Amino acid sequence: MTRIFGTDGVRGLANGQLTAELALDLGVAAARVLVEHGGIDRERPLAVVGRDTRISGQFLEHAVVAGLASAGVDVLRLRVLPTPGVAYLTDALGADLGVVISASHNPMPDNGIKFLARGGVKLDDALEREIEEHLDQDWDRPTGAAVGRVQPYGPCVEEYAAHLVATLDAPADGSRPLAGLTVVLDCAHGAASVVGPRALEEAGARVIAIGAEPDGLNINDGYGSTHLGPLQRAVVEHGADAGFAVDGDADRCLAVDHTGELVDGDQIMAILALGMKEGGRLVDDTLVATVMSNLGLGLALSAAGIEMRRTAVGDRYVLEEMRRGGYSLGGEQSGHVIMREHATTGDGVLTALHLMQRMARTGRSLRDLAAVMTRLPQVLINVGGVDRTRADDPAVLAAVAEAEAELGATGRVLLRPSGTEPLVRVMVEAPTAEQAEAVAGRLAEVVRTRLAVSG
Repeated sequence: MTRIFGTDGVRGLANGQLTAELALDLGVAAARVLVEHGGIDRERPLAVVGRDTRISGQFLEHAVVAGLASAGVDVLRLRVLPTPGVAYLTDALGADLGVVISASHNPMPDNGIKFLARGGVKLDDALEREIEEHLDQDWDRPTGAAVGRVQPYGPCVEEYAAHLVATLDAPADGSRPLAGLTVVLDCAHGAASVVGPRALEEAGARVIAIGAEPDGLNINDGYGSTHLGPLQRAVVEHGADAGFAVDGDADRCLAVDHTGELVDGDQIMAILALGMKEGGRLVDDTLVATVMSNLGLGLALSAAGIEMRRTAVGDRYVLEEMRRGGYSLGGEQSGHVIMREHATTGDGVLTALHLMQRMARTGRSLRDLAAVMTRLPQVLINVGGVDRTRADDPAVLAAVAEAEAELGATGRVLLRPSGTEPLVRVMVEAPTAEQAEAVAGRLAEVVRTRLAVSG
């Protein structure tokens, strides 16, 4: 059958590809798979369901909840809460299943449904496949007292905010961890609009919140981690020590320093890795990142005695490698940072709190801390209209080898065939932008010539 699950759940145009009917069916199918796998230690399985601020999340939430309850699952409605908050409460409340209704950083018309297993971790591919196989199947419906109960769960914001603050180390003088710091937080008019500012304030920071007035239609619209202009301007205008922008479901964040300069996910990981190594919390002195992380990150870590392990692009691959090796820190250049000591997924507000704690502890500015890593110029060219399946063409591989020999240890070459489109991505890092552009241009021409689609 055709797969409907992508790398981050089921996603599509709300009321287009992602309908109320599909949401209900997914709820039923997920419940049936849950029951079939057993291990339920209560009368009925328990699920928690949360969503971001998209208007379509309202009807999709009700549809998923109806499907779960009709299949005999008790449901706690968390309403609007970040993805990492749903993951946390899935674990904290001992739920058998977590459901997040969100399309993350996508535009408002899109939405998505993502399932979490016990402990708040993403479902593996095999379980997603089982859910797909149960869609539209006949089944024995529970009746009477066997159907699920549905209740709102009131204290979710308070409990999640308290959890976030509790991950910080209390100062010896009894003060709050972030006392004396001023921060701008851009909430993307999304799921962190209430809990994000609350957590930072409870940690002692003075908070200026922007993009925190969701109306169901404005999520990610001109604000958030994909639109940094408002944050950069607000940080400078208010004289803040730093600024952070999360996306619609707040599982990632990017930062800007007090001058308004971007601090990207690679720099964020470098700062956290060095701090965790210093505190003895960086397992095996290792950071997990993807192949897209800048070579400058690897060089900075190496100088500090930290190893970097690279994975394929996607936070699920980062998390898989972290779980395999027991590593404590990983993430992506896009700002999806996973701190496994405190979370099972990327968490933008958690990331912001720990970056500010590093600032408070060291007395150094974010700009100074980020200077530990120098970003090498990076050029990315998408070569379209080619046969991506032939990226191992001998002439292409020879051109890559020649470029790698030219750059040596001071640069890097990466060719990535798209997983869905007829294109190959050519990425080159080099000591200068001019060299990166020249090498990338030559490689792109080889790819365009050798892999051209005939006819």
